[in-house]
Amino acid sequence: MAASRLELNLVRLLCRCEAMAAEKRDPDEWRLEKYVGALEDMLQALKAQVSKPASEVINEYSRKVDFLKGMLQAEKLTSSSEKALANQFLAPGRVPTTARERVPATKTVHLQSRARYTSEMRSELLGAVRLLPEPDVRKRTRVTGPRPMDEKQSAAELDLVLQRHQNLQEKLAEEMLGLARSLKTNTLAAQSVIKKDNQTLSHSLKMADQNLEKLKTESERLEQHAQKSVNWLLWAMLIVVCFIFISMILFIRIMPKLK
Repeated sequence: MAASRLELNLVRLLCRCEAMAAEKRDPDEWRLEKYVGALEDMLQALKAQVSKPASEVINEYSRKVDFLKGMLQAEKLTSSSEKALANQFLAPGRVPTTARERVPATKTVHLQSRARYTSEMRSELLGAVRLLPEPDVRKRTRVTGPRPMDEKQSAAELDLVLQRHQNLQEKLAEEMLGLARSLKTNTLAAQSVIKKDNQTLSHSLKMADQNLEKLKTESERLEQHAQKSVNWLLWAMLIVVCFIFISMILFIRIMPKLK
């Protein structure tokens, strides 16, 4: 089925938004947020169409739009650690938007933003280390030798902190993934039970309809039989009355009158 004009416009605007998200933007840049809002409106209109694309295609469009929206919300956060944590839970697209892409653009944007936020975290931590109060001047003059070692040690500690933070994020992501899988399993089980209950209910309704039809048929037959029996009884009573009447007349004619 050929793509509609609305879907083509959505794909073009989505490619434009992905390209803008991959570029380095100014903090006062407002066009991307407006474009993402327009993408949401177009996606809702595409879902409301009669001849809409397949559900997998619409889900992929929704996934990419939600990723861009989440990325914009993450950029508005103040702390780089909060940005990195919010970026960790974003889900980029799985399928390239156009045939020219080998890797989905949203996935590339996700990796770039992750690296950028990690670099910002490193810079903030290094700045915090540099802003620590320095020792006395006399002590600084005495310990001029091991400063490179201290810097290396602080860098190693910083890498260790970043590694722990990343491990914590991965652990949280795995726990959320496990919860999502268990929720999916429970949902599928509940769906199977509901499906069986619906089948049983439909079978019961079908049997009830059949029994109702049989009951109507038997009621009609019983009514007809009752009408027939009443008619035969009426005719029999009429015959008996007529026979008694004729017998009485004959009895009166035959028997002599009393003197």
